[in-house]
Amino acid sequence: MGFVLLILGVALWWAAHLFQRVMPAQRAAMGSAGKGAVALALVVAILLMIFGYRLTDTVFVWAPPSFMIHINNLLVLIAIYMMSPAGTKGRLLNKLRHPMLGGFKLWAFAHLLVNGDLASIILFGGLLAWAVVEVIVINKSEPGWTPGEPGTYGKDAMFFVASVVLLGVIGYIHGLVGPSPFPS
Repeated sequence: MGFVLLILGVALWWAAHLFQRVMPAQRAAMGSAGKGAVALALVVAILLMIFGYRLTDTVFVWAPPSFMIHINNLLVLIAIYMMSPAGTKGRLLNKLRHPMLGGFKLWAFAHLLVNGDLASIILFGGLLAWAVVEVIVINKSEPGWTPGEPGTYGKDAMFFVASVVLLGVIGYIHGLVGPSPFPS
């Protein structure tokens, strides 16, 4: 049952995010009510993924080496920074077209490095694949992108410090609801 919920959650995540790009006329016909429908679909997708992940039996596919925890944490820190406003307000990520999706892909990949069970591969692999497809679909539908004015290195530093703090907070909460991402 858990695997079914997990797969449904990942599939609904894909559908809700790609709906506007794949079926623009149908999305436009929904008007502003479509925003609420998509938001509700995403909440349901997240709940399905959470419950599905927690209800699955553990099926080990591979055993990640313990040093991967450190690599995971470094990659997640970079991912948090990429998902911050640094892409539009800083200088370092200014020329990246999709810093948030890049950060999301990095986050998913980092979690694949430290989780060798089937449920994690379905969850994080499915979300990584979605982010790759999302970038391709956006680039095809909006080919004429150019970067905006670059921000400052000061903003980059500010967002990096905030990312370090946020990593600590996320890690603490992660340890309360699941395994601690920080080695003891």
